[in-house]
Amino acid sequence: QVQLVESGGGLVQAGGSLKLSCQASRSTVTSTTMAWWRQAPGKQRELVAVSGTGGGTNYADSVKERFTISRDNIQNTVNLQMTSLKPEDTGIYYCYAHYSGQTYWGQGTQVTVSS
Repeated sequence: QVQLVESGGGLVQAGGSLKLSCQASRSTVTSTTMAWWRQAPGKQRELVAVSGTGGGTNYADSVKERFTISRDNIQNTVNLQMTSLKPEDTGIYYCYAHYSGQTYWGQGTQVTVSS
């Protein structure tokens, strides 16, 4: 079993920045995929950013050039640096990890961007 605990959410004005962190209870080196998803009110959960093995990353078109995902394999965290935030970035952000054929989710952290 792997626990994922997110932190760093909050309220920010449009144009501002936030950094989300996800603390994993297992070494992030052994995770094949770590990612951030988000769910806006009344909408389906959507994939925001992915970090694969070997340092590869991928982003939703809506956040490219604004968000950066990174792993810290010393601290066993996966982070999401968010800049130039927009009201449409509002939602609950969830950490996701894939280890040895199993997927795990964090409890989510709220991000609210005011206009």
